[in-house]
Amino acid sequence: MTARSLEIGPAGLTVARTIEKLRIEHGLGQRQLAARCSALGRPMSNTMLSRIELAKRRCDIDDLVAIAAALQVSPAALLQGPGAA
Repeated sequence: MTARSLEIGPAGLTVARTIEKLRIEHGLGQRQLAARCSALGRPMSNTMLSRIELAKRRCDIDDLVAIAAALQVSPAALLQGPGAA
């Protein structure tokens, strides 16, 4: 089995920037947002969230939905970018 590429594409980079922007706008630290995701049923550490924001970890669809719910925006808003949310 070959290793999966960790390259993050343009949509992933947009999501990463948007998550960080909205998190800061909501006055949340990474630990707080990760705790909100965990409380919503998607276990997440602040390290995982940090790696997503830095585009060092892929944000899968389950992460995307949980983070969007924790930020009280639609998943589409995370995909559309910082100006759309």
